[in-house]
Amino acid sequence: MSVDTAPRRRRLEPDARRGQILACAVRLFGERPYADVSTTDIARAAGVARGLVNHYFGTKRQLYLEVVRVMVTVPEVAVAGLPAGDLRTRVDASVTWFLDVVSRHRSSWPAAVTAGGMGHDPDVALVLTGAEEVAADSVLVAVGLADVTAHRTELRGMIRAYGGLATSTAREWLQRGTLDRSQVHLLLTTTLLTIVEQVFPAIADDPPATGRPPSA
Repeated sequence: MSVDTAPRRRRLEPDARRGQILACAVRLFGERPYADVSTTDIARAAGVARGLVNHYFGTKRQLYLEVVRVMVTVPEVAVAGLPAGDLRTRVDASVTWFLDVVSRHRSSWPAAVTAGGMGHDPDVALVLTGAEEVAADSVLVAVGLADVTAHRTELRGMIRAYGGLATSTAREWLQRGTLDRSQVHLLLTTTLLTIVEQVFPAIADDPPATGRPPSA
């Protein structure tokens, strides 16, 4: 007597079935390089016909781009769910949310941010760049600087740089094991508070350099 280990197919609403396929793709692309995952593998894991994968996502490449987008883009609900309170409370909650997400997807998230197996793909790069801007917008809302207009270019540059630090620090924790979660949390909260409370105010108060020597 044989045992059927494939998931049983169930009738689901279209959104639920799409979400099920996407969740399985997130897991498989996190476990294996892009080239080693097929749409057949994803369909089997989701318990659906392979044609449904194509129906909802198109090609394997399009599905992978959606996986990367979902993994690296901060959803609106994350910002909406931040607690009311002072700056430190909101920064602490923001960092906690980020670390919860990357911990929950400790295989899929690093694979997404490094676009494992795709090389320097321009479409993946476009997704990652868009996610950087969404993350910057989210951080600015969280720290109460969303409406700042003066020195906004410098401000966004600093916040994007902070996003790069957050990504690298999380990888030190998840992949290299050089830092534990509490150390990562301390580094990220302290750095963001320093940017908001000290670095940006100093830049905003400093007149831009003109490249000319001061007049006598």
